Amino acid sequence: MIFYDCSTAPNPRRARMVIVEKGLTVETHDISIAEGQQLSPEFLKINPRATVPVLITDDGTTLTENIAIATYLEAVHPEPPLMGRTPDEKGLVAMWNAIVEFEGGVAVAEAFRNSHPAMKGRALPGPMDLPQIPELAERGLARVSAFFELLNDRLSETPWLAGDAFSLADISAFVFTDFARVIKMRPPEDHAATHDWLERMRARPSAAA
Repeated sequence: MIFYDCSTAPNPRRARMVIVEKGLTVETHDISIAEGQQLSPEFLKINPRATVPVLITDDGTTLTENIAIATYLEAVHPEPPLMGRTPDEKGLVAMWNAIVEFEGGVAVAEAFRNSHPAMKGRALPGPMDLPQIPELAERGLARVSAFFELLNDRLSETPWLAGDAFSLADISAFVFTDFARVIKMRPPEDHAATHDWLERMRARPSAAA
């Protein structure tokens, strides 16, 4: 396998954490988004959509989405399971991962890409140059605040997002919550369930990935 990473971006970090949780060592190439390497002719041959992460499987298949990479790694390295053991668990992991991506990941990206000077003209990932929209940044900040409420409510009911077991959904939520620092947002101090969960997440070796 060959993994195309970016050490500063949240989405590749999600895939890195899955790789670490699976106990795998994978050939890795770092693609600097800050330097625009994802737009280079060499990388566009690998992924014309100009996004990371990318995983080239042992059979040469190119996977360019986190859910695809996690699904592949779960299939070829099922232990430890990150996408549920029973049908119900699998459904809950898929559900909460999707919720986290839309309510958390998209919200943070909306605020960051539409406000940060480094993202000027790059309001969306991919090959197109698109202008920032300040109103979307404001909406993103409001959505992140709502996401933190959603996260704490769920974690007040169950130790991990999808139930009793750590899963891909926790990885996604942790990465997006951590990356919210770039828009100067953090879970409120009185969100005790979230902070307990964050402590347990940070104690995992994959958190340093």
